[in-house]
Parts: sequence; structure tokens; C-alpha cells
Amino acid sequence: MSRSLRRGGTAAIVLALAAVSLSACSAGSSAETTQIKPDSPATSLGADLKLNAIVAVVGEVQTSGQPGPANLTVNISNTGANPQTLQTVTLNGATATFDDASGAPLPGGIVIPAGGAVLVGGSGQPSAQFSSVALNVGGFTPASFSFSSAGKVDTTALVTPASGTYASFGPASPSAGASAGASGSPSGSAAPSAGASASGSSSPSASGTPSGTPSGTPSGTPSGSPSGTPSGTPSPSAH
Repeated sequence: MSRSLRRGGTAAIVLALAAVSLSACSAGSSAETTQIKPDSPATSLGADLKLNAIVAVVGEVQTSGQPGPANLTVNISNTGANPQTLQTVTLNGATATFDDASGAPLPGGIVIPAGGAVLVGGSGQPSAQFSSVALNVGGFTPASFSFSSAGKVDTTALVTPASGTYASFGPASPSAGASAGASGSPSGSAAPSAGASASGSSSPSASGTPSGTPSGTPSGTPSGSPSGTPSGTPSPSAH
């Protein structure tokens, strides 16, 4: 084989390897690999704590940038020999409150067991909730996590509406029963019934007017009146 052919074959192999390397890098951060669209922030604290898929979830119809409720979801793993307690979480300056899986408050924070992991906000897991925080949907917001002994880490969180993958992670909507109860009006009216008004009327009916009024005027004039003047004048008496 000539030197030119060998040089051409070597160049082709180098180009092919470069293409494979680039495709592998892009696949590693693709949505199909992470199952998150788009890729969400992650960070670590020390050698033991890792925080993955840090996402703030707002109501599906909430206006971007306007204060409103939000939930945080994050997968926290602890590979250390001792448990860690997540004591505080802030998003854009607002502080979260914690509940356990049954909805009871967790004033002491969320415990991450040694050698275990907790998906904050997941089904059957504790939750971190914000009553009101201003977030820009589709962007990122400052986030801070403080742990009992590991310390504090500052990072960012992706802001997304409660739809698609995150439909079950959003803030709870108002109860339909409560809204229905508030909109109900009394069913009984205070207006008297038609029967009562008809039967209790004391005004005389139209048919109660006297029926014996005279039906006509007198048909004749008195007959004893003189019918004429005297027929004769007195004659002079004879003297």
C-alpha cells in the first residue's frame, strides 16, 4: 500500500473517532439520558451529599414573575456514614416550610438517612413548599440549601410549570368542595306563595257589586195634569 493511501486511511479513522466522541458527549447531557427536559441544575456538598434535579414548580397557569405558591423538588443522596438534616431551603430569598409524607409539619427539617436518598416533593416523600415567591417560568432562580453538619451550598433551580413530567409536583389547587360551598345560596325564598296571597285577600270581588240598580228611567209623565188651556172665556154676565 502506498504512503498516500495509508495517510488517507489514518485521517479517515481520526475523523470517525472524533464524530463518535462528540455524539457520546451530546448523548450524555441529552433529555433522553436524564429524563428531564430541559437539563436541571445539580450540585454537591462535601464528599457525601449530592443534590440532583433541583426544580421549582409553580402553578400551571401562574403568571411568570408574579409572586405565588411553589414547590421544590430535588433528589438528595447521602453516601456518608451519618444522617444529614436539610434545615432550610430558600428560593429567590423566600424560605420553604417542610411537611412529611402525610402533610404534617416538619419544623426540624428533612432527614437524609446515611447511605440513603430522599426525593423531596415526590410521592410518599417529604415536601418543601413556598407560600409566595416571585419566579420566572422557564428560567433559573437562586437557591440555597443548609444542612445540619455539612453546611450550606448556594446553587440555582430550574423554574417550570406543573405540567408534563412535573404535573404531580406542583402546588395544591384550591379544594373544589370549598369553592362550591362558598358559592351556594339559600334555597328557601321568603316570598309568600301564590296560594297564601290569593286566599288571604280581603278585597271585595268584582261580582260583589249591587245587582239591583234601576234599569231605566220612568216611562211616563203624570196623567192628571191639564192637557190644554180652558176652551172658553167667561162670557159677560147679563145684567
